[in-house]
Amino acid sequence: MKEESAETASETLLPDREISPHPNLVTAAGLKLLERQLEEARAAYEEASLVEDVNERRRQAAIPLRDARYLSERVSTAQVIPDPGSAGTVAFGSTVTFARDDGRVQTYRIVGEDEADPKAGSISFVSPVARALMGKAVGDLATLGEQELEIVAIA
Repeated sequence: MKEESAETASETLLPDREISPHPNLVTAAGLKLLERQLEEARAAYEEASLVEDVNERRRQAAIPLRDARYLSERVSTAQVIPDPGSAGTVAFGSTVTFARDDGRVQTYRIVGEDEADPKAGSISFVSPVARALMGKAVGDLATLGEQELEIVAIA
């Protein structure tokens, strides 16, 4: 049996992923995403468990195990928020289009922290932009730092 090196030990003792202090609000799609990621982490851990070399097994299992712990917590605390009933004001789940002072027009859907992906058009409800927009209606101005955002459309 090989002795575990300090390097291997540090690779297998990963700190837990930080859990947000905010409520774990999610869309229905966001909950499905978390559940799918949890299943993927569990499958990766099971696959790593089949590796014969104990040091390599620990190394390959470290990330999936950490992710499974995080995702289990996020799934168990998820609060599914239904899509907004109307497009009158910006709310969790709304897709909002706004114009910035510099002329840029942007569209984002406001979602939970784990499902937010600005490049794909979604932002977290706790992001500064989302917090500035929440509760506003079409034509309203929201202040973000020194910028003003004008709400153009809500879906």
